[in-house]
Amino acid sequence: MSLPDLLAGTVGDEDVVAEVPLGGDDRLAVTPTRTLVYRGDGLLSDESVDEYGHDVERIEVSTGRRKAKITLGYGLDGDETLSVPIKRVDDVLHPILAGVLSASGVTGPGETVVRTFRFSELTLIVTSERLVKHVGSAVWDPEFEEFGYDDLTGLDFEEGTVATAVVLVHDGRSERFKAPNESARAVRETLADAVCSFHGVDSLEEFRVAAAEAEEAASDAEQTGTTDFGEGPDPLSASPAADAEADADAAPGAEADADAAPGAEAEPDSSGLGTEPKGAGGRDSAGGSESLAGGDGPGATTESAESASVGSPEPSGGSDPLDDPLAADAAVDDAAEDPLAGDAGATESTDSPAGDAPEAPAEGAERGAGGEPAAAVGEEAVAADGETDGVVPDDDAFDGSPFESAGVEDADLASEVAALRRTVEAQSERLDRQSTLIEQLIEELRRGR
Repeated sequence: MSLPDLLAGTVGDEDVVAEVPLGGDDRLAVTPTRTLVYRGDGLLSDESVDEYGHDVERIEVSTGRRKAKITLGYGLDGDETLSVPIKRVDDVLHPILAGVLSASGVTGPGETVVRTFRFSELTLIVTSERLVKHVGSAVWDPEFEEFGYDDLTGLDFEEGTVATAVVLVHDGRSERFKAPNESARAVRETLADAVCSFHGVDSLEEFRVAAAEAEEAASDAEQTGTTDFGEGPDPLSASPAADAEADADAAPGAEADADAAPGAEAEPDSSGLGTEPKGAGGRDSAGGSESLAGGDGPGATTESAESASVGSPEPSGGSDPLDDPLAADAAVDDAAEDPLAGDAGATESTDSPAGDAPEAPAEGAERGAGGEPAAAVGEEAVAADGETDGVVPDDDAFDGSPFESAGVEDADLASEVAALRRTVEAQSERLDRQSTLIEQLIEELRRGR
């Protein structure tokens, strides 16, 4: 098929390795170094040719309803986008990938790209000498993997309910990837034919037999080689006991360690004149126990004397009524009956010698700030902050005390509480009505109204 004059002039002396029709007069031509897109003369545009070099770093494909875009990334030079019909995207992508792999040095001279498979984020490129695999959103970039057929020792296919696993044994390790079942047959036939053609066999069974024979021959060649066992083991000694004694004499400090008692660690004594061995427990076995038990012997320490003095305080000059429970109860009863007697007792306790704790005032002998007894308000006393425990005092209850009435009457407090109760009830009713309306709205939306 002859090329249009404008396209032929652009190709020049290069060979066109692939040509793909794009509809009408439009067509795509691929050379070893470039991809050329020819647009025929039409009502909206004139005849033109667009060029795309193969020295790309990344290839991406995005599809729409009728058009597909192939984006060629050139690194710092930016990106170029090629728009083709959606039904032609695989036919166009295959020769472009072949040209890019050849220009980047992935495929060698004379190596052909047999077929390209694209499954979601997995791209497989089967060539005549290798399998190129790329995983990712891009169709190809420098993060690809390649498996040469010359190092391939096994090829198997494991069918599943949704996908078929392709198992490659390469360089002593297994590589697995999956292909959808609708394309698994094409992948199997294409890859098996390429591997068998490379190794010169007719089927995968023959390839497996040949690979097993090659591995066996390689292992035999390794076993027949000369093995160096070194200088050999050391000769056995005729007198093991003499050797053991010689080793013990050669070890420095062994005799000194043997003479030392296992539990007697030398420790300097408190006088600094020498060392005194300690017992197995780290203390004097006899003297330490007597010192702790007695306290009067020569081994008694200053700490034990101090602890003894702290534990038994000297008695005070006067008698403390708290030491006698009966006397304490009698003092509390006297203070409750006569407040003035409580004041006298407090004065006497203040004048008592140091170390005696003052008596706590009786529960019923509480006094105000001016020295006078606090006035009773109903059945409960007024607290220090001027509030009562649930009882509102009368004005006369504050006579003779530093507190003043807050001016809150029983009637005012009752009216405020009633107003608050009515407000809360009204808000509660409003919330109930809103909740009912929301449930009704949800039910109508579920029915599709």
